[in-house]
Amino acid sequence: MTAGFDPRLTPARGDLAAAHLKGKVEAAAFVEARKAQAVRAAVGLFKRPDEPSGLQTQVLFGETFNIYEEKNGWVWGQSDLDNYVGYARADAFAPPEVATHRVQTLATPLFVAPDVKHGARQVMPMNAKVSVADATGRFARLTNGVFAFARHLAPVDAVISDWVSAAERLIGVPYVWGGKTWTGIDCSGLVQTALESGGIASPRDTDMMESALGAELPRDASLRRGDLIFWKGHVGIMLDSARLIHANGFHMQVSVEPLALVDERTQSLESLSIRTIRRI
Repeated sequence: MTAGFDPRLTPARGDLAAAHLKGKVEAAAFVEARKAQAVRAAVGLFKRPDEPSGLQTQVLFGETFNIYEEKNGWVWGQSDLDNYVGYARADAFAPPEVATHRVQTLATPLFVAPDVKHGARQVMPMNAKVSVADATGRFARLTNGVFAFARHLAPVDAVISDWVSAAERLIGVPYVWGGKTWTGIDCSGLVQTALESGGIASPRDTDMMESALGAELPRDASLRRGDLIFWKGHVGIMLDSARLIHANGFHMQVSVEPLALVDERTQSLESLSIRTIRRI
């Protein structure tokens, strides 16, 4: 692939690339994307077409995905949400529908009938997108025939003013590299998920966030709610002038700690100091 393109964000390999990259990258063949939509609660996106290659991120239910190759039960393509490129299981996608609502709670089950006693088919994470056919009752009927509790949904373009509160709902969620749901989440997944709840687009990885989000503050700035604190390979969100919320491998969960304590520990254990502070 042509030098200078980030492989995490560029759908190009030596043998195959997206048609819109023709003339920009080198590849043996160029193909148009086939649009698809995730039909599982969270679809893992991997570096290679095998799960041991490592989870990079997740495509949530209802999010669209551009497929450039399908082979041996896997697809290779690019997420529309944040442009991340990777491999996913082919059976986790279907032709797209227009999403009308998103999950605004930590999670919500999809029921096979408008009655909780009939059981749930899947549990949708925060920010999953669904297509509602009828929202007049206590349970919204989706176009795929299942039901969701109507008050757990919001119009797809609805946002919350205090996006940090979305991160607070995830306190205690296990730390999972590449995760971005209530079943497991990483540091940048926490930030991206919370920002999306507030209608703020965000790249996926910490280095991308550090160069793209908000405005950089001086190290001695007075901190406030929503400021982002970056170390090399790690990011957290300020809850106020002193406390940080972050998904971290030290506690193996989303936790709230004094920023001073986190910085001291990170310097002691990893010889890393705060590198950047950014304000949205």
